[in-house]
Amino acid sequence: MAEPLSDQVEEGPGPARTDEGPESAVRALRNGLRVYGLIVAMWVRSTMTYRASFLMTTLAGFTVTALDFIAILLMFSHVDALGGYSLGEIAFLYGAVGTAFGLTDLTMGSVDRLGRRIRDGTLDALLVRPAPVLAQFAADRFALRRLGRITQGLLVLTYGLVTVDVDWTPLKALMVPMMVLSGSVIFAAVFVAGAAFQFWAQDAAEVQSSFTYGGSTLLQYPPTVFAEDLVRGVTFIVPLAFVNWLPALYVLGRPYPLDLPQQLAFAPPLVAAVCCWAAALAWRAGLRSYRSTGS
Repeated sequence: MAEPLSDQVEEGPGPARTDEGPESAVRALRNGLRVYGLIVAMWVRSTMTYRASFLMTTLAGFTVTALDFIAILLMFSHVDALGGYSLGEIAFLYGAVGTAFGLTDLTMGSVDRLGRRIRDGTLDALLVRPAPVLAQFAADRFALRRLGRITQGLLVLTYGLVTVDVDWTPLKALMVPMMVLSGSVIFAAVFVAGAAFQFWAQDAAEVQSSFTYGGSTLLQYPPTVFAEDLVRGVTFIVPLAFVNWLPALYVLGRPYPLDLPQQLAFAPPLVAAVCCWAAALAWRAGLRSYRSTGS
């Protein structure tokens, strides 16, 4: 069997790396961000060539995602609370996860097409270029129209912040941008880990989507409406609860599920870092196992 292309070609320019120290990691990260920025700029210029089309597709994306919250509004036209949470509190949860996921979908949404590239062999073209594969793949076909999802999430989050009955403190105020940014990084790690799984499964886009898009939908609702086993799964196995549930419950002054300590509200940045480390290991392992289509 042929030697893996990922062993023949380095992920960045220059000679093969002989160390894995901090300096090498920083250089690789800097190179990856530079490549990502260049590819994104190219796609943005291409998108803005047809501005009317961009505006219409962005508005369509905004409208489609808004239907999710409209469904919640329809539910609250018949009930006063959902799982013990008011409409403002649900909007807070919804807006936080919607904004976090929207940022990830904008910056990393292309990675869910890895299985298709593996099957048709077009991943090989990325491997022979002197640039990090993940940076190329994440920036490929960068869809600026996904700003509609972020805008809708921000509007709902703003509504939730205005309507919730919270005794605001500086710490609680800082918790809001922290959980949005950390949640976006956690979702990005899940995207990358799911893409790495496709190196072996080759046709697992739906499995990946169940944790990314499905996880985003799950977190729009409070943990009190789900079974304890499911809450344990998204807390200790795939730590999506750190995206918005745990920090948001601290802001809202709500009791924690599973008798978890309130200190976990401050853990999302650490959880995001651990998730990125695990996703990086999975990506490197998957890339090294890739052996092209054989054609």
